[in-house]
Amino acid sequence: MAAKKISNDTLFNGRLLCCQHEEGYRFSVDAVLLSHFVRPYPNDSVLDLGAGCGVISLILAHRHAAVRLAALELQDDLLALLRHNISINHFDGRLVALAGDARHIGACVQPESFDLVVCNPPYGKADAGRKSLGRERLLARHEVAGTLSDFIGAAAFAVKNRGRVAFVLPAGRLAALINAMQQVRLVAKRLQVVHSYPGGVGRLVLLEAIKNGGEELQILPPFFIYKAENGDYTPEMAAMYA
Repeated sequence: MAAKKISNDTLFNGRLLCCQHEEGYRFSVDAVLLSHFVRPYPNDSVLDLGAGCGVISLILAHRHAAVRLAALELQDDLLALLRHNISINHFDGRLVALAGDARHIGACVQPESFDLVVCNPPYGKADAGRKSLGRERLLARHEVAGTLSDFIGAAAFAVKNRGRVAFVLPAGRLAALINAMQQVRLVAKRLQVVHSYPGGVGRLVLLEAIKNGGEELQILPPFFIYKAENGDYTPEMAAMYA
């Protein structure tokens, strides 16, 4: 089998390298949004569930020099790419790649061993999009190798008591996200709705929850990706790349 072609992409004006497969799963704006939404404290231990090529962990390692990270990925090809990205960015020792399945999280990490868990889970239902997607994108984008509840359960298992978990999902799945979190004692604490442009409907939600947290929920101002429909990035969005 021929080796997959790799593109060498950059973030932060070339200061962070992120290699991706040219054909296969490629990260998008949702991963960038989540990596800026979370606020790790110095010396936090962070777990990235379903890390793919590792873009969320790479951004967090770049922006927060004092945190320690582990990135869990199921697919062998993406895991190899993740390890390569760790090496070329010189994050060895601070960011470790873990081979594993979120549905069997207990075989991968110790219970309640992380201060923060981040996750950009598969969005689509298992029976959608099969004909048009290769296996790598299918597993990354659709609930074939784990449902939303599986990833939430894994996050609840891995995070410490009073620790935080953060997810990014399509806005239409917010009710399902909150309901599944409540089943495992993750209480929603901070919510931001992401719009494509002012006047557009909410496209994505960024939600942070605390394990055994209190009832108060902070709703942040809306975030806009573009200045207008078919327009340029807003200054806030452009800053996340620069």
